[in-house]
Amino acid sequence: MVKRTRFDEDECPVARSVDAIGDWWSLLIVRDAFDGSRRFGEFQRSLGVAKNILTARLRALVAGGILDVVPASDGSAYHEYVLTPKGEDLFPVVVALRQWGETHFFAPGEEHSELLDRERREPLRPLEIHAADGRRLGPGDTHVRKVGAAGA
Repeated sequence: MVKRTRFDEDECPVARSVDAIGDWWSLLIVRDAFDGSRRFGEFQRSLGVAKNILTARLRALVAGGILDVVPASDGSAYHEYVLTPKGEDLFPVVVALRQWGETHFFAPGEEHSELLDRERREPLRPLEIHAADGRRLGPGDTHVRKVGAAGA
């Protein structure tokens, strides 16, 4: 079996984030949690993923502090998975992936899901990256700087 490369001590925040999410199943689990899934069976039905893979991904997301296990909201003996504040901070990432996918992977008029503002029932405005002074930024408008002991 090939050993998985770890990035949990990498200097790059993107690498550490990818390490925390793990793989596409984990990100789809987070997406489903934002959409209201809370129980193992709900995730399994939505994703169609094998139970052993789902179990491993849920455990990793709990261990990583992205999901928490809580007693079932209906008082039954089951438990549920809920996003932690750290998990909720993935919302812009999921929205960005959704919007990128809508732009690049669907033909005009092709059926797909859409994320709406719950109050106004309207599609969200495309995400934009802004400087501290409010200017819109693109990839050419930024650069990476090392911070901390080595970059001080």
